[in-house]
Amino acid sequence: MNGAAAIPRISLIWLLVAQALVIIPHLGHLPLWVVALWLVCAAWRVQIFRMRMGYPNGWLRGGLILGAAAGVLLSRGSLVGLDAGVVLLIAAFILKLLEMRTRRDALVLIFLGFFSVVTAYLFDDGILAALYSLLPVTALLAALIGLQQSDVAAQPWPTLRLAAGLLLQALPLMLLLFVLFPRLEPLWSMPAPKNRALSGLSESMAPADIAELSRSPALVFRASFEGRTPPRSELYWRALTLDHFDGRRWSQSSLSKQAPPALWEKRGEPLHYSIIMQPSAQPWLFALDVGETRLAHTRQMSDFRLQLPGPVDRALLYRVSSWPAVVREPDASAARLATALQLPVGGDPRSRAWGAELRRQYPQAEQLVQALLSRFNRQPFGYTLRPPKLGRDSIDEFLFETRSGFCAHYAGAMTFVLRAAGIPARVVAGYQGGEYNPAGNYIQVRQFDAHAWVEYWQPGRGWLAVDPTFQVAPERIEAGLEEALAQEQSFLEDLPFSPLRYRQLDWLNRLRLGWDNLNYGWQRWVLGYQGAEQLRLLQRWFGHTDGRTLGFALVAGAGLLLAVLALWLFKPWQREVDAQQRLFRRFERLLARHAVPRSPGEGARAYAERAARALPQQAGPIRRFADAYEQQRYAGGNASPALLRTQLAALRRALPWRLTSLERDSR
Repeated sequence: MNGAAAIPRISLIWLLVAQALVIIPHLGHLPLWVVALWLVCAAWRVQIFRMRMGYPNGWLRGGLILGAAAGVLLSRGSLVGLDAGVVLLIAAFILKLLEMRTRRDALVLIFLGFFSVVTAYLFDDGILAALYSLLPVTALLAALIGLQQSDVAAQPWPTLRLAAGLLLQALPLMLLLFVLFPRLEPLWSMPAPKNRALSGLSESMAPADIAELSRSPALVFRASFEGRTPPRSELYWRALTLDHFDGRRWSQSSLSKQAPPALWEKRGEPLHYSIIMQPSAQPWLFALDVGETRLAHTRQMSDFRLQLPGPVDRALLYRVSSWPAVVREPDASAARLATALQLPVGGDPRSRAWGAELRRQYPQAEQLVQALLSRFNRQPFGYTLRPPKLGRDSIDEFLFETRSGFCAHYAGAMTFVLRAAGIPARVVAGYQGGEYNPAGNYIQVRQFDAHAWVEYWQPGRGWLAVDPTFQVAPERIEAGLEEALAQEQSFLEDLPFSPLRYRQLDWLNRLRLGWDNLNYGWQRWVLGYQGAEQLRLLQRWFGHTDGRTLGFALVAGAGLLLAVLALWLFKPWQREVDAQQRLFRRFERLLARHAVPRSPGEGARAYAERAARALPQQAGPIRRFADAYEQQRYAGGNASPALLRTQLAALRRALPWRLTSLERDSR
């Protein structure tokens, strides 16, 4: 038997199908040469099976391996790292197809395929990706079944049905392990793939940055409140503060990056809510002012933002408590105030002069702030995502000439004027509002909800928030960006097929919100089911939970599930209750182990005589058992299972422990 024939045809077919299904989710980030490599190797393998081509020799295999490594190096710039590792694994999964000669090689290829399926979750862990992964897993199971020599394994659809049945049978045990198996911290930290496109706020901001985010419908996070959901106008999601201005961009100063938190006082009733944050490639978390969380390794920084040691590169679930009436840093340090008064050395002379004039007119900071807001409200300022380009003195041109812009223009200009008037101020960047989803009772915040507002400091009262955009476009705060841009119709103008543009269509909007709610449930209850969530759920079920209780529940649950599964598979209640027939089945199995199986439709006497001829040394015990069985079964003799057991035991003692290869071949 040649090497190609050692792999059954049906197993090879399912292996090729499985490889195609494994590669499809990776098409968005795999280099094109990997797809071409698979097409060549698959065609070559088919020709090997048809005995029209031979296996590649050692030199050619080595050349293919080196070529694949060189391709990874050229396309990824390295052979080390997550992206390069995934490409190498897929390439190895493909090349193994050409050197597969035996069933053992096929098993290696199948197990390599299971690993390749898992790597797709590094790029997409959504519910559609999870459901799709069942397809290559089923195909790999079908290939595994196809390696067995049986009537079922020789046909494609029965093989597929059996593979799907095995997968369904494993689901209860999988669910039990998911719920009860301890969520252990990983032994290593795996970075996010570098080619995963992430957008969002950064450590610096220019007006154009916010405008770019306002054109993106990408999801940033979802938030669900315990109890009442605050109105949209109160949802100011802080990300970070920007307190350094170089004349064009606002950025974080070195002081604001320090870890020690500033002092603050809790006032009023707190809000308790949970957030599922999407990957952002940034370390800060989102929260309403000022937030506290028990998420491990999270620190509150000096500007009240919540921050992790490293970037958020996976969907993250955390719980927050916030106090909307909080007093933020009532006694600020001199260094903090000096930073909040910083202005560039030169530039924007009219804005500087106007700030000084306002300070002379309004000695009280609150009066000055109100005067600024009143100017934005009464003067012909406009809200638009298509503002005119600004020159070198951008603040002057915006305040006194163009008077058109969006939140970043207004927040930056107001902060500049307040500083020119001697009032410490800074820009806060984050998100405002969000869309309420009644299907799941949560808020979904997207990139186009990006927003900037102002904080200014007063002795004893701390940092006070004010939003100049509200004076120009109150609909932006109360109803959202789409309402604010209704006249110029620039909301998601680059995405004409986005369902968010057609929220006026009730049926389409319900469908969109329902699908989003399904994804929210997936992230909350599956991806978010980590150590803290698991402990909370198990304590709700079992009370105080320790390792012993958890282990006992896991073992007991697994045992119960396996017992139920065994009962369902073997169906002992359907087994023969006839003692004589049951003993004859044992007689058949005993002889079959000694190379004398019973043929379909063969009578008991004919079978016994054929077995006696095949096993002449045991002919006596065989015929005595057959005589006793026929006497009891067909000649009206007294039913005596004990006699049949005795005859069967005598036959078992007369048979050898094992057959020699010579005896086996002769039969």
